[in-house]
Amino acid sequence: MGKVFESLSPTDYANVLPRTQFINFSIHSLLQPPNRIAGPAFTVQLIAGDHLMMHAAIYEAPKGSIIVVDGVDTDFAVAGGNVCAVAQKRGIKGFVVDGVVRDVEEIKENAFPVFAKGVFPVPGSKKAKLPLNQPIVCGGVTVNPGDIIVADSEGIAVIPQYTASEVYEKAKKKAGAEQKMSLEEWQANHERRIKEALLHATPQA
Repeated sequence: MGKVFESLSPTDYANVLPRTQFINFSIHSLLQPPNRIAGPAFTVQLIAGDHLMMHAAIYEAPKGSIIVVDGVDTDFAVAGGNVCAVAQKRGIKGFVVDGVVRDVEEIKENAFPVFAKGVFPVPGSKKAKLPLNQPIVCGGVTVNPGDIIVADSEGIAVIPQYTASEVYEKAKKKAGAEQKMSLEEWQANHERRIKEALLHATPQA
């Protein structure tokens, strides 16, 4: 499933999805250059200062999935190098973390895709048990289990699973049409649309 959606960038999906389906830019790739990843979300809700369920998720998430985490805050790291290595070994495509991680050099060495707010060395505790794979909010976007995540250097798209095929086809069609245009054709079309927009635009003081 992921391979199909991976063929397009979040910018392509941004042409057909609303702003509400794109995770805040503060959550970004820790790999440079980033690897584009796409796959169904396996969601993890944490509580402040505790990352037990993140550790549990790496054994529960199916191969090909992307673990998406609401880490609540950035006071403690929710994952480190070994957690990432085990997830990678089990076929998990990457992490999208509304929070921070640690052991970034190990993560880079293994080239495991992690999108997070940043890096912090102190880990949380492992005491709080919460249900896995429930709807969460990550980077301002509601993410449901199975929603398709597409993440690269341009950002992170969350495609609702029940409309995912339709969204992909629309994005692919639009991207294909633009790729067939020469720059001169694109410019002529763009200039025409801008002039039309200016005719109907509201003057600002």
